[in-house]
Amino acid sequence: MLDDPASGTEAVLVSLDLGGADYAEGVEEIQLLAASAGVTARALIKGRRARPDPALFAGKGKVEEVAQTVAATGAQLAIFNHELSPVQERNLERELGCRVVDRVSLILDIFAQRARSHDGKLQVELAQLEHLATRLVRGWTHLERQKGGIGLRGPGETQLETDRRLLGKRVKVLKEKLAKVRSQRQVQHRARRRSNLMAVSLVGYTNAGKSSLFNRLTRAHAFAADRLFATLDTTTRRVHTGNGAGVVLSDTVGFIRRLPHTLVAAFRATLEETIHADLLLHVADASSADRAAQIAAVNQVLAEIGAQEIPQVLVLNKIDLTRLPVQVERDEYGRISRVWASAQTGAGVEFVRLALEEHADGALQHTQLKSSAAA
Repeated sequence: MLDDPASGTEAVLVSLDLGGADYAEGVEEIQLLAASAGVTARALIKGRRARPDPALFAGKGKVEEVAQTVAATGAQLAIFNHELSPVQERNLERELGCRVVDRVSLILDIFAQRARSHDGKLQVELAQLEHLATRLVRGWTHLERQKGGIGLRGPGETQLETDRRLLGKRVKVLKEKLAKVRSQRQVQHRARRRSNLMAVSLVGYTNAGKSSLFNRLTRAHAFAADRLFATLDTTTRRVHTGNGAGVVLSDTVGFIRRLPHTLVAAFRATLEETIHADLLLHVADASSADRAAQIAAVNQVLAEIGAQEIPQVLVLNKIDLTRLPVQVERDEYGRISRVWASAQTGAGVEFVRLALEEHADGALQHTQLKSSAAA
């Protein structure tokens, strides 16, 4: 088996068209993901297939083209913009003579680089280990050998079985620690409820500008950058509104199409902020030609975590990169449901704040009605 991928950061990117409608956007996305991971892309290889090859994912001719490009560029990695099976990954490494990384592993690597908080690091490690568990049959030569030798003769357990057992133990420990994190967050949620604070979560596609909007609304200094997954750890701040309504805003991890299920499961503790929110500010990049698909991808993840019924205000951000004016759209109840704004320049942000005030007023009236009915 080949060396760890950390030893090289130059790569050949491979993205095959399997007939999806979002192929062009996917090609652009894998380049951004690679850059976010600190990878230097030496070449981009495209192709078309009706369906993946069971053994190599790509066809034999395309694999030969990738191998020639890897040799010519001196790349240490081949990054596939697809989810590869363990067998495909092993076979490709044998054919290409270099480390092969699929889309899931690349996203996990970015998350590992970005995590800063204690619970963020726990969640990333859990996702990595659960992904690794499927890779323990990839053909590592040392895993096939029986323990032996002086001081090493045991009950006949193979190294593969040992690794699986140790990995299982660590996964169990991480899940127990994350259960405590979730419990602590639930205590915080109950405290906010008692204080009549409206909980609002910023959600959206990665790099849509959530952290920039968060900073505008809260006057905070959360890290914001023009790259994918700049924010992983949840940050929560009070928002000062014109009517004095109590609003707590949380900035959360960005979503992406085909977000690995292991990440969704592992980050459930962080996503608790979204699940328990009273309102979601769904931030979308108004300048993106792929905007509709990105909005749909976010809503798909929200449905997956059980947050699809939470009211949303759609914020079409980055209008400074378009010719779109500041504007608002209201729902059948007269409340703001969409805002066109720019977190970068501040244009339209006052309408986002107004939307928060309107929903906070509505939530307070609902609470008062419930209290009156109970009395």
